Amino acid sequence: MTRPRPIPAAAPARVAARLRDAPDGPLPLLHTGRHAVYVALGERALGVVARHAWQVPCALRTRLPALPDVRSASVLAGVLHLDAAPVVVGRLVQTSVTVRSLRLAADRVDPAALVGGGGGLTPYGDDVLCGYLAALRAAGHPTERLDAEVMRLLPRTTVLSATLLECALRGEVLPEVAALLAAWGTPAAAAAEAALLRVGSSSGAGLLEGARLALAA
Repeated sequence: MTRPRPIPAAAPARVAARLRDAPDGPLPLLHTGRHAVYVALGERALGVVARHAWQVPCALRTRLPALPDVRSASVLAGVLHLDAAPVVVGRLVQTSVTVRSLRLAADRVDPAALVGGGGGLTPYGDDVLCGYLAALRAAGHPTERLDAEVMRLLPRTTVLSATLLECALRGEVLPEVAALLAAWGTPAAAAAEAALLRVGSSSGAGLLEGARLALAA
């Protein structure tokens, strides 16, 4: 019997560490598609994404044009397997925003009104809150009370969205969000906003709305 070929991947350091520490065994599938697969690893989501998928900070990133049909997932010796194919992490990637001098607007969000608000894998209210938190992290602004409230509310939303909110609390973001925050207040900001708006059906719009709420114009 021929063994499936390993799937090379890159991963954020925290994702790689989660896998190394995970116990062996099957994992529930949360979502399967041609460009992204999400599984439940403990209480949070772990993704595997294809080359042109959105490179979320909780995913293993492959160079595959499309992912194979996946019927099962498991961890064996710290390696994620999709069916029997191991997804082997060969390098680490940076997902954290860089702290820079950004002027903040007044606090403008109520997490209780946002967490879990909307439908889909990542409700729109969560996307707004992710963009807001990412901007605060980019500005190096401490938000202990807000962070605690967001963590308390995570059970309200989907496993994937809770994972992305937890990533945002740590300053871990999509490349498009990092690019926007790096370009904020410069002539490059308009192009960065346009690129972010192309993310998902509404996720980019929510992330941009959240960033704008946090940052002064």
